[in-house]
Amino acid sequence: MSIQKASRSTLVGQVTAQLEHMIESGQWQIGEKIPAEPELMDRFDVSRNTLREGIQALVHVGLLETRQGIGTTVKANSNFALALAKKVQKSNLYETLEVRLGLEREAAQLAAGKRTAEDLQHMEACLELCKEAAQSHEVGRFIEADTAFHKSVVKATHNTMFIEMYEHITDALQRSVDEVLRIRNPINYENEIHTNLFQAIQAGDSQLALDSVNHYLEDAKKSLSHLINE
Repeated sequence: MSIQKASRSTLVGQVTAQLEHMIESGQWQIGEKIPAEPELMDRFDVSRNTLREGIQALVHVGLLETRQGIGTTVKANSNFALALAKKVQKSNLYETLEVRLGLEREAAQLAAGKRTAEDLQHMEACLELCKEAAQSHEVGRFIEADTAFHKSVVKATHNTMFIEMYEHITDALQRSVDEVLRIRNPINYENEIHTNLFQAIQAGDSQLALDSVNHYLEDAKKSLSHLINE
């Protein structure tokens, strides 16, 4: 029985599937540039045109992004991430903050009961970065450190599904933090450094951790409501 030679369309499909697997398995992170064409051609043993068609297929669905002068980078790491990101983009800032409120309430309570010594060290390091940025009044750097702190709290839940969901909307959450912080002029950095939340998680007090989240996010929602109604 003779073996049929793989058609061009079949090869493109195989390349597309392999590229998608590499993205979803975490071999390439969001924002990371994928390897150069010669390396991928050699790895998949395909022609340049076949490789480009496979890449273009993932660009079309939104997993990859190609920009002139930069190359091709990972835009999303799963179809779930892509769908969620699109939904967040269509939501307004107030809705995004409400999502934050729900996610971070639960994360704070879970982290208080499941955090490890390593988790606490990571949180404390993020808080130190927040303080350094606050002292130098660097808003952009402060926002990055603040987002990293919240991600460290979520990671301390040790719930893979929770971590994945939060990771997928981190960009939108960071934009919400950015806008809310810039609304406040001048920014009261001390109120934005979540020392109380860290201390509650460190003490293993889930109720106090919940109260801390309620305080800072309700404050953010009030600030946003005030801006919208002006």
